[in-house]
Amino acid sequence: MRYLNRVLLVVFFIAVFVSWSNAAILITSEPPEKYEKILRSVTEMLKEGHFNPKPIDDVFSKKIYTRYFENLDPNKNIFIQSDIISLKKYETKIDDEMNGTAAVNFFKEAGIIFNKRMEEVALLYKKILEQPFDFTIDEIILVDPKKISFTVSENKRKEGWKKWLKYQTLERYADALEVRENNKSRADFIVKTDATLEKEAREKVEKLMDRIIERYRFKFNEEDKFNLFITTITSAMDPHTEFLPPVDKRYFDEQMSGRYFGIGAALIYDEGNIKVSSVLAGTPAWKSGELHMGDIVLKVGQGNAEPVELTGFVVQDAVKLIRGEKGTEVTLTLKKQDGSIKTLTLVRDRIIQDEVYARSAIINNNGNKLGYIYLSEFYADFNDAKGNRSFIDVAKEIIKLKENKVDGIILDLRNNGGGSLYDVVQMVGLFIEKGPVVQLKDREGTPLVLEDKDRAVLYDGPFSVMVNEFSASASEIFAAAIQDYGRGVIIGSTTTFGKGTVQRNFGIDPALGFESANSEMGTLKLTLQKYYRVNGGSTQLKGVASDIVLPDNYEYLKFREKDDPDALPWDNINKTPIANWSPGYSLSTIQLLSKQRLQTHEAFKIIKENTEWLASQSDKEFSLHLDKYQKEQKEIKETVKKLEEAKKIQKEIDIVALPQDLNRFSYDPSKQERFDQWLKNLKKDIYIEQATQISQDMITQRNIASVLKTNVEKKL
Repeated sequence: MRYLNRVLLVVFFIAVFVSWSNAAILITSEPPEKYEKILRSVTEMLKEGHFNPKPIDDVFSKKIYTRYFENLDPNKNIFIQSDIISLKKYETKIDDEMNGTAAVNFFKEAGIIFNKRMEEVALLYKKILEQPFDFTIDEIILVDPKKISFTVSENKRKEGWKKWLKYQTLERYADALEVRENNKSRADFIVKTDATLEKEAREKVEKLMDRIIERYRFKFNEEDKFNLFITTITSAMDPHTEFLPPVDKRYFDEQMSGRYFGIGAALIYDEGNIKVSSVLAGTPAWKSGELHMGDIVLKVGQGNAEPVELTGFVVQDAVKLIRGEKGTEVTLTLKKQDGSIKTLTLVRDRIIQDEVYARSAIINNNGNKLGYIYLSEFYADFNDAKGNRSFIDVAKEIIKLKENKVDGIILDLRNNGGGSLYDVVQMVGLFIEKGPVVQLKDREGTPLVLEDKDRAVLYDGPFSVMVNEFSASASEIFAAAIQDYGRGVIIGSTTTFGKGTVQRNFGIDPALGFESANSEMGTLKLTLQKYYRVNGGSTQLKGVASDIVLPDNYEYLKFREKDDPDALPWDNINKTPIANWSPGYSLSTIQLLSKQRLQTHEAFKIIKENTEWLASQSDKEFSLHLDKYQKEQKEIKETVKKLEEAKKIQKEIDIVALPQDLNRFSYDPSKQERFDQWLKNLKKDIYIEQATQISQDMITQRNIASVLKTNVEKKL
């Protein structure tokens, strides 16, 4: 297991590559004119359309100047301070570039310096890793980029790299020592010396660095640096205004719709190679009979075009090349497991990611049946009228659950990052009579109220919604509406993510007047509106507070909207009248019963006590002394183990597939296996266990209220 400090170090170092991997080659006019057109168009769209645009002036320019260097070099270990100073003339000129009164040069000159320094680093890490590290020296390393500055000289940069590489080696060396200690008594285990293990640890770090430098050289050209520059500008307006090159826009649409056109092969990254991990039944890859698990994809070609070598690519890069338009050809150059090289041409076809669609199960508890619905996102296929819609799929699951006579329903929106606004409004309508669901407001107009206009209620029984810190946007609209109507109980973290803004895609093409959502020059996902609850409050920054809070591991990690300095502020508007729901139970009673359970629930007590300390370990100095490092790691491992043990359910939840779904994926054994594993994981979920108990309380209290009401009516 990789612990928090390792995870965050790697994330800090390679996170920028994920952003860069989203960049794509734009096939348009010559770059200088193209860059200026894109930058000027984006600038005008920000000024005219953004909900709360910041002034494009020298102050904004200075912010972008500083942040672009930080985005290019997030660990601040490639540039040195003199590099930043050498381009000081651009510090107050970026706004001029944006407004079209100066040529677009800043990102180019910064990129030239970056490439030069990167090649220096490529030589530097090789030299440092040639020699063994001494882990008896009492040194420390600070890993939070927010707390460090660009080094003042090349020598200081070298010292920084030596510490960073030493720390990476120490992690792997300490792991190897632990493995040796745990297995040394085994007859078949080869016991290696300390020196050998240290050398192997350095070799692993060198491979990691080789991969990173490959990405710098082969996947971070001038086009990519420009895309990063535009992203730096847009994200300074707010975290969700985003520049999408054409291939990224297509990928975004695919994620929203749950379908794409490709070949039907899943890929993984393995030791510098892009490998096939599985082939989906019924797809072009499966029908060919020539693509197999373990095949290495060396090149990807489009039609008659020159194939692109995948050196330096990560999986997402390769996926974007392999996907495309339906009926078009893609050619893969493969290295088979026997070492032979084979070229395979396939015709792209529709691939349905049906595993992301809504699914349900039945929980048997104390003689009651509870319906459980899992929804990973509010998906919608805007390009296909017959494509899947999340609200329609959820409605189908509800109907199936009602056919199985469930006594209550739990909707799981944990980790649901949002999606279609239309779908969330319609989905709320499945649980309430007609009425307002959410209010929208742009920077000038009066609020627009989106309503459920259908008086029909598909499900009127006990209802609860599970959320966590990763539940965002449409998930928050849904949870807020259910809470404001009193229609159900919100269960989860103290608050949800806190994204209360609405974006729309605009193609960057002045000739089309920004009316298209796509363009060969790219797309701007622009924040146009904020949404507000029917009670008038925004979910922006504050999120939705759970009615019943269940302690979790992520409470103290700073990744919510409120932790982003560029996030838009919270505000409120007038509330809109609604007809409150009569649930048949007292929320305060349900909360009290849950509180009493949690007070004696050992697992949640342990989670609450340990997560704050564990989060603090990701924001500190780390020792480069082996003994001290091992002591720190022991404390972290013991805490993690304690949390993992605490989450183990003594008695598994009795949760089963609906009769209609027992062989849901029988056409594809691998999908059926994953569905079965999904059910197996649900049985061990401590949070579902608590949601079940809360739902049981709701059913019991409702039944008691119903009996009392009946008795009163009889007396009358």
